[in-house]
Parts: sequence; C-alpha cells; structure tokens
Amino acid sequence: MKPVDPRLFTAARGSVPAMVVTVALGAAVGVLVVVQATLLATAIARVIDHGGGDGLVPLLVVLASVVAARALIAWAQEASSQRAAAIAKSELRRQLVERSASIAADPSQAARRAEVASLAGGGLDALDGYFGKYLPQLILAVVVPIAVLLQLFRTDLTSAITVIVTLPLIPIFMVLVGRMTERANARRWDALARLSHHFLDVVEGMPTLRAFGRGSAQPELVAASADRYRTTTMATLRVAFLSSLVLELLATISVALVAVGVGLRLVDGGLDLRTGLLAILLAPEAYLPLRQVGAHYHSSAAGLAAAERAFALLELEPVRHDGRAGVPTGPMSVTMTAISVRHPGRERPAPDHADLVVRSGEVVALAGPSGTGKSSMLAVLLGLRSPDSGSVIIGIGDASLSLADVELAAWHRSISWVDQQPYVMAGTLADNLRIARPAASDDELREALRRAGLPDAIDRTVGHDAVGLSAGERRRLGLARALLRRASLVLLDEPTAGLDAATEDDVLAAVRAESDRGAAVLVVSHRPAVLRAADRVVTLR
Repeated sequence: MKPVDPRLFTAARGSVPAMVVTVALGAAVGVLVVVQATLLATAIARVIDHGGGDGLVPLLVVLASVVAARALIAWAQEASSQRAAAIAKSELRRQLVERSASIAADPSQAARRAEVASLAGGGLDALDGYFGKYLPQLILAVVVPIAVLLQLFRTDLTSAITVIVTLPLIPIFMVLVGRMTERANARRWDALARLSHHFLDVVEGMPTLRAFGRGSAQPELVAASADRYRTTTMATLRVAFLSSLVLELLATISVALVAVGVGLRLVDGGLDLRTGLLAILLAPEAYLPLRQVGAHYHSSAAGLAAAERAFALLELEPVRHDGRAGVPTGPMSVTMTAISVRHPGRERPAPDHADLVVRSGEVVALAGPSGTGKSSMLAVLLGLRSPDSGSVIIGIGDASLSLADVELAAWHRSISWVDQQPYVMAGTLADNLRIARPAASDDELREALRRAGLPDAIDRTVGHDAVGLSAGERRRLGLARALLRRASLVLLDEPTAGLDAATEDDVLAAVRAESDRGAAVLVVSHRPAVLRAADRVVTLR
C-alpha cells in the first residue's frame, strides 16, 4: 500500500482534471499562508513599536481579504477533491462490475462474489478520506513548508535552519507509524472479507443448513467473525490515536525550539520585533500540514486498503479473446484438443491435455472425479478462460474456425448453457424464460416448461435467486430456458442433480430431443442414468 498510488489515477482518469485543480489551489494556499503571516507580523509590530494604529486600517483590510481568500480557496479545494473522489469511485465501481460480470460464470472465481459486493458497495466509499482529506493535505505538506522556508531564508536564517533540521523528524515518524497502520488495516480488511464470505455463504446455504439441522449454529459463527472484525477495527483506531499524539508532540517541541531561539535573540537585540514575530507565526505553519497529513493518513488507509483489493481483482489476467469473426448458422461440431488449464497452488493442470469432440446430433457426457477439470473444460468452451495449452476448433458445415478468432458475444448468442445454479431473477417464470428469447410467445414458454418437467404456470412468481423454487425446479427452469433458445450447441452442468428418477427421465428425454433436432449436446454429470443415456462418455482422469 503506497501513500500515493498512481494506479488510482490510471484507473480513474476522469478524476485527474479535478486533482489538477486541487493542486493549483493548494499552491495558492501556500502563498496566502506566507502573505497572511507577513501582514499579521507587520500589523502587530507597528502597534507595539509606534504605540498607535496609524496606517493600520488599510493593512487590516488587506489581512481580512487574505483570510477570506484563504477560506474560500480551502472550500474550493475540498469541493474539487470530493469531486475527484466521486469520479474515481464511480469509475472503479464500473470497472469492478464489468470485471465481475466477465468472471461470474468462471467456477474458479465464484469465491470472489462476496469480495466484489463488499468493495463495490461500501468498501470504496473509504476513498472519500483519501481524495477529500489526505491528498489535499499532502499537497499542502509539500507547498506550504517550501513557501515558509523561502520566506524564512529571506528574513531569519537561524529560524530557517532550525525548521530544516527538525522538519524531517515528522515524516520519519510518519513512515514508522504508517507501517503499523498498514498492517492493522490489512488485518481489518481480511476480517471484513472473511465476514462477508461467511455471511454470504450462510444466507445462500440456509435452506440446506436448516434441512440438516445446522441452521441454529450459524449465528454463533457469524457473531465470532463480527467480533474479530470489531477487535481489528479497535486495534486500528488505537494506532491512529497514538500516532496523532506522537506527531503533535514532535511538532510542538520543534515550534518551541524556534520560539526559544527567537526570544533569546529579541532579548539580546539581535533581532527586530517584526522579523521575530514573522518567524514565530510561520514556524507552526511549516509543521501543521505535515502533522495533518499523518492524521488524515489514517482516514485514508482504509480507502487505500480497499483500492488495493480492487486492483487485485482488476489486475486478474483477463481472457484474451480478440476474435472478431461471426458464427455462421447451421449444425455445429466442437473439437477440443490437448486442453490444459493450470490452477494456483496445484502442481498438475486440470484438465491435463484433454481431448473432447462433440458433434451435431449427439449427446456427449463428460465425467470424472472432482478436481479433474470438468468445469474448467466448460469454462474454456464458453470462452471464459483461456487454456494454457491446446485449441478449440468450431466446425459449422464446411467451415471451421478457432474459438480464439470468434467474437465472444457472437459465440455466446449461438450456444445455450445451464449452470449448476442457473440465474433466477425476481419476477414470473415467463420473465425468466424470456431472458433466452424475448420475443417468445406464451405457448412456446409453456412448451419449454413442459419439456423440462415443470408445470406450465408461466405466471408463477419467484423471488430473487430462486426464492420460492426448490433446487430441482431451479435446474429445470434453467433447462427450459436453454430449450427455448434452440441453439446449435447446448452445454449442461449437472442438469439432473437432486431430481427423482421420473423427473430425471423427463429431463433426459428433453435433452435427447435437442440432439434429435441437430444440436450438439455436452452434459457434465456423475449420474449413472445420464451416462447411460449419452451417445458417448468422455472421462477425465
């Protein structure tokens, strides 16, 4: 985690103009700080030296104007930085949603759903502190000390040297404290990620947990995760409070050194009153921005930690699919040759140099023990993962082309795919079926439901994520959607899991009807009835 992460501005280019305005306003503030201190020192010295207010009114008017201008610029700087934060969060959220949509169907990325939800939801809101407070203060921490030192070199060399010697102490201690803060925020974010994953798994799996009598144990486990998050959050706050104390103490001692030196020289007569007052007024202004950078760093650390996780997702190796070719209509065959997919933490690829051929008019079953790469073969065939080795050739009539040369959207329009947990949105069964064919008639919808073994009540209402449907009904709804699509290639992942024997026979009859009309059908399954019904069985080992 870097204090200034250039990836934020690379990923959120729209925020750069607002940050340029913020930098320019910060430079103006630095100039006004010096002008304000000079005017104030001149006014005080004139009153003390001359014992009256002759010529003081114009000076006070200018001073009031400078103070007002400084307040106005500070407001404008905060407004521009908040605009930069809003733009950056919007662009990062859009990129996260686009990336999550591209990996949503990849089985290996299923565990990232909770992390994407927590980041795109409230996680990136922590960037408000980074853009709104930390970055503007960081600009002031560079501009203001330079302006103060230039003025001190012109007026009081001794005070300037004192400030130069003591000023680096604050950044040094900021770095030491910042490392502690980084570790504390990393632990805090890990605790939040675990809590998000656990809570999502519990909510999604509650019907299954209750069915097996394990639902009552989950509140205690969620409470334990929440308690770990509370503990790490309090530890982070303790570091923040202690670091503020250290930085305040260092700045106070440094200002005191300047003030003591100025006081001794005023007593000895080696320094005039105006110069001494100017040095005393400017010294705190040199340390103040650095002190506040340390304080605001903690409010930005959570945002930086969230951004770090967001970039870890955005920087996942994308699927290289630069093809632009369309997909001709007609009977289709697919030939997968020597497909290998490597997974992090595993020595051997899965699948490992696997071959698979699916021809028009046949049903092919893909079987094998868990972990042999069946889901990865589907992900490669769907274009959601690039194989580490091997090729996928599509044959349509007399034409053949590589999947890498095909436009991904066109490829997806020409196939049907049913996941183990088909997507179901809140609405009627008709609404969910028309995802496949928006122009389908009610009779076609009823026919698709009948063939999939579901009652043809197309007006039946279901909730988000299949609330109101059993696991078997959810799979049959996904199958009905695939049947309605009438694609040339049909991919099914465990379509009969959880079904009774009679319903399984109905589903297999519908699958066979798809191959009879000329579709190439690939079924991933362990079920003996599915393997018996297939024309060929390909087993991964």
